[in-house]
Amino acid sequence: MRPILAGSILLWSILGISNSSGGFREVTFQDFKSSLLEKGLVKELNVMNKSYVQVVLQPESRSYLAENPNTIFYFSIGSVDHFESQMESCQDKLGIPDNERIPISYHTTGNVASALVQFVPTLLLIGFFVYMGRRASGSGGLGQSGGIFGIGKSKAKLFDKETDVNVKFKDVAGADEAKEEIVEFVKFLKDPERFERLGATIPRGAILSGPPGTGKTLLAKATAGEAGVPFLSVSGSEFIEMFVGVGSSRVRDLFATAKKNAPCIIFIDEIDAIGKARGKGGQMGGGNDERESTLNQLLVEMDGFNSHDHVVVLAGTNRPDVLDPALLRPGRFDRHVVIDKPDLDGRAEIFKVHLKPLKVDSTLDIPSLAKKLASYTPGFAGADIHNVCNEAALLAARNGKDQVSEIDFEASIERVIAGIEKKSRVLSPEEKKTVAYHEAGHAIAGWYLEYADPLLKVSVIPRSNSSLGYAQYLPKDQYLYSKLQLLDKMCVALGGRVSETLFFESITTGAQDDLKKVTQMAYSQVAVFGMNNELGPMSYQQNDNEPQFQKPYSEKTGSLIDDEARKMVSEALDRTTKLLTSKKNEIEKVAQLLLTKEVLTRQDMENLLGKRPFPMDPTPLEKSINDIKSQE
Repeated sequence: MRPILAGSILLWSILGISNSSGGFREVTFQDFKSSLLEKGLVKELNVMNKSYVQVVLQPESRSYLAENPNTIFYFSIGSVDHFESQMESCQDKLGIPDNERIPISYHTTGNVASALVQFVPTLLLIGFFVYMGRRASGSGGLGQSGGIFGIGKSKAKLFDKETDVNVKFKDVAGADEAKEEIVEFVKFLKDPERFERLGATIPRGAILSGPPGTGKTLLAKATAGEAGVPFLSVSGSEFIEMFVGVGSSRVRDLFATAKKNAPCIIFIDEIDAIGKARGKGGQMGGGNDERESTLNQLLVEMDGFNSHDHVVVLAGTNRPDVLDPALLRPGRFDRHVVIDKPDLDGRAEIFKVHLKPLKVDSTLDIPSLAKKLASYTPGFAGADIHNVCNEAALLAARNGKDQVSEIDFEASIERVIAGIEKKSRVLSPEEKKTVAYHEAGHAIAGWYLEYADPLLKVSVIPRSNSSLGYAQYLPKDQYLYSKLQLLDKMCVALGGRVSETLFFESITTGAQDDLKKVTQMAYSQVAVFGMNNELGPMSYQQNDNEPQFQKPYSEKTGSLIDDEARKMVSEALDRTTKLLTSKKNEIEKVAQLLLTKEVLTRQDMENLLGKRPFPMDPTPLEKSINDIKSQE
């Protein structure tokens, strides 16, 4: 109904007529010609806006037509020239003299609707800017006023020292050395006069670097919580926008706000988004220039003519090697704190923190459970451990339990390492047999090699990470590996492929991931660790974070690296083949038991094969169990 009414108003405006009591009647040109023009009822014609023709009738014609006196007749035309030609032709045929022909007048009328149509683009543009301005002012950040002109305001979130920052150093476990380094900043911020009276200056900041999930952000918040000062948190990517100059403006606004709240802490997460080394990457103009201008402003703010006192900048990154040297120099980031993955004791402490909120089985001792779980999770970071505890609670709830038991934790560790069991993936008997002998080859090779990691569990149950079986080992927390250890690891990885060649006529694709690991270990020994006699103590390790347009060695050296790596893999394959050929009966026993039980533990292996024939230090699991027994 509304479109019809709007159309009527628009037509009324176009015709330029005030017609309060009558109506509009549209006729065709043929009806106009036969019913009005040929009968001499037309007085004059008004062409309106070159689109419509209003017909003005003779006064006496109303009674003849029996129409409402206020009825307006009109018809549309395609073009004025064509209409004039038609009228001239019709009046010639009717024999109307030139001095008596119907007058035609032309009118152009303005109307509200057409004026509004002209202003629609402008109104839409104004509305867009108003909408964007409201979003910019209401999107958080420090500058809540200013509308669209607040786009240069920093988006850092201010945490109040009394209500928002409740994290303390006791909540950060497994990073004792990093806490010792960072605690000095707490002393600076709590009592700066103690150091300044001796002429010392407050350090500008610290880079917190390390693998993902090790607790860099948590340690920064704990520093703010211990110091009792405001904490400004911002991501490095929030300085980068499509508008030129926004990054520099936000850096200035961030430090201006920090100065008002001094003493305070600024934490820039993922600083590599703006702190990459300048002049690298081969980019020209655009975003690269904007990023560099943002970095330049950050350098000036941290140590320039207008540097701020009592403002400590902490920054977190997983890639400290790509940062600009000017950012890392003393006077800007004075401390470089490396937060590495925790060792066995560190993992136990982290487990204690994350076990507190869980409703753990009351019969379990939390410290003992934490030590045991820590021995199961070598190489896990703090975020991984939190994920294990959370998955255990979810698994217990899914099974309708009231408490989280030790079995739930072990199942969650398996899920994090190898994925969930794929019960829907049913292997054929031939495939299951192949997987059993493949995994038995890995297990036997590791069992009879002195420097292989101790076996914890071997399974032939398919997992969600596309593996059809897996073997879980318990490596020690060590940072240096000997050549003998690396060679034994290569043999263990080749055990599955060798076992297939011994028991089946044809090998399968199941060893693809094993061969990838073996190849990587061989090339690392030859070209990175300098463990090859032919190449000598040379290391050709390349930086994966930067594009390499040519290799750092000649074609002859590259060919020699390939030959030596291939030779090393071949020797490991021959060694593994000799070992497993002599232990063929043991492989048969393990594979048959795997087909029956699907999962074998270390105890099952000892019952089947006896103890490993090497004098060994206790494994992390055995060490934790012995510690528990000694405490009891």
